[in-house]
Amino acid sequence: MKHDHISFIYYNIDQLILPLDLEVLIPEHHLARVVHEAVEQLDDSIFLPHYKGGGRSSYHPKMMLKILVHAYAEKIYSGRKIAKQLKENIYFMWLSGNQQPDFRTINRFRSERMKPIIYEVFFSVVELLRQKGLVRLEDYYLDGTKIEANANRYSFVWIKAVKKYDEKLNEKYRKIAFDIERVLEGELQQESLDLDEQLEQKPVTSKEIQETMKKVDEHLKKDPSNKTLKKAKKQLSEDLLPRKQKYEQQRKIAQERNSFSKTDHDATFMRMKEDHMKNGQLKPGYNVQMGTEGQFIIGYSLHQRAGDTRCFIEHLEHVNQYISLPQNIIADSGYGSEENYTYLEEQGKKAYIPYNTFDQEQKRTWKKRIERVENMEYDEEFDEFICANGQRFTFQYETKKESDHGYLSIKRRYRCDQCQGCPFQSTCAKGKTYRTITISLKNQIQRKEVKERLHSDDGKEKYRRRKIDVESVYGQIKQNLDFRRFHLRGLSKTTVEWGLVCVAHNFKKWQKIRTLQQGEIR
Repeated sequence: MKHDHISFIYYNIDQLILPLDLEVLIPEHHLARVVHEAVEQLDDSIFLPHYKGGGRSSYHPKMMLKILVHAYAEKIYSGRKIAKQLKENIYFMWLSGNQQPDFRTINRFRSERMKPIIYEVFFSVVELLRQKGLVRLEDYYLDGTKIEANANRYSFVWIKAVKKYDEKLNEKYRKIAFDIERVLEGELQQESLDLDEQLEQKPVTSKEIQETMKKVDEHLKKDPSNKTLKKAKKQLSEDLLPRKQKYEQQRKIAQERNSFSKTDHDATFMRMKEDHMKNGQLKPGYNVQMGTEGQFIIGYSLHQRAGDTRCFIEHLEHVNQYISLPQNIIADSGYGSEENYTYLEEQGKKAYIPYNTFDQEQKRTWKKRIERVENMEYDEEFDEFICANGQRFTFQYETKKESDHGYLSIKRRYRCDQCQGCPFQSTCAKGKTYRTITISLKNQIQRKEVKERLHSDDGKEKYRRRKIDVESVYGQIKQNLDFRRFHLRGLSKTTVEWGLVCVAHNFKKWQKIRTLQQGEIR
C-alpha cells in the first residue's frame, strides 16, 4: 500500500538545549511572575532582624518565601514535594534562581523562620494590594470556619473527665494521708469527724504528695518494718503522684478550654462541617476567622475556641494592630451580640451584623407570636412591658455578668402576675399563672439600629455581597486548593500555614485580575 510522505519535527534528546535564562520560558501573566514581583517589593527589614549573621550563608528569605507561596498556590504542601519541584519544575527553578534547598531547610524556614514574621508578611501584601488599587479597606466581610488539625481524631482529653478523676484522686490521697498522720503522731483513737475535716480541705497538689512521701521516707528509716507506711509509700509513688502530675499537666495545657488533642496540644475538639463519618462527631481543629474585600483576604487569625461570637473582638483587635479597621463590618448572625455591637460603637464602626432572630422577624408569622418581647409595647416612663392582653410586666431586679473581655452586660427581669384567665395564657405563659421575661434594654436599642441599617438599600447590598465575597473565598481554599486539613502542628505553625494559604490566594486573585485587564487592553 502506497503512503504519502510522512514527516516529523526533528527530535534528538541528546542535543536538547535549554535557554540560559529560564525567564524566557515563563509566560507573561503566569502566577510565578506575580509572586516574584510582589515578594521583591516587600521591605527587607521584615526578614533581616531574624538572622544573626556569621557562619555559613543562608538561603535568601525572599527566595524561600517565593517558592513556599507558589507551592501553596499549586496545592503542594509537603516539604519533600516542594524540594522535588525545585529540580523538575521550571517555574520553581526560576523563582529559586536554580538553587535547591532540601526539604529539611524548607520545613525549617516555614516552621521556624516564618513564625515571628508571618503577619508582617501577610499585611505587607495587603498594603501592596491597597497601593495597587485592588482593595480600598472600606468594607470588611468577616466569617469563620473550622479547619481540622494534623492530629489523631480520637486522641482526645476532656477536661471535665480530668477534673472528675482528679477529685477522686484527692479523696483517695486524703484518706491515705490521714492514716499516715495517725501513725506518725501515734493517735490511734481519732474520731471519724477528723477524717471528714480532712476530706473537705483545699485541692491536693503534686508538691503536697511529694512532701508527704518525704515524711514517710524519714519515718521508715527509723522504723523500716512499718507495713502501713510501706503500703502508703507504694500507693503514693506508683499511683497517686504520677496521676496527679498528669492531671496537672493536662489542666495546664487546656487552660480555659474544655478539651485538647494528645498529638496536637493546641488543637481543640470542635464540630466540623467536613464530617467523614456523617455523625456529627467532634474533631481536633482550629477556628479560622478571616475578613475579605473584593474576594481578597485582608485579615485573618486562628483561635482555639469553637464559637465565632467570642472570637469577634479578639480577631478585630488583632487586625487593628497591622491595618486601620475598615469602616463597615459585615458578618452573619453568629457575631450579633450586645458585646460585639458595643465594641464596634466604641470603635466608631458601622455594624452590618444581624442578630439571632433577624431572619425570623422578616416572616409574617413572627408578628403573630405575641409571646415574643419584640412584639410587646414598652412603656419607657414606668419601665414596664405591655402584653397583647394589656397586662403589664413590672420590673423585679437586674443581673450583671462580665465577659472574658471585661464587658459588663446588664439584664433586667420583669414579671406579670395577671396571666390567670388570660386568653393567651396557654401560648404566652405556657399555662402558668405568671410569666417572667429577662431582657437587656441596651441590646434592644442596638437591635433596632442594626435592623434599620440592614433594611436600608446600602445595607441590603452589603449583606447580600457577603455571601459572594468571604464565603466564596473559603470555597476557593477548601475546594480548589484542597486545603481542608492543616499539615503542621501547633497554633504558631498552623498560623504560619494559613498565612501562606492567604497570601497564595491573594496572588492567584491578583494574577487573574491582571490577566483580564491586559486582555481588555489588547
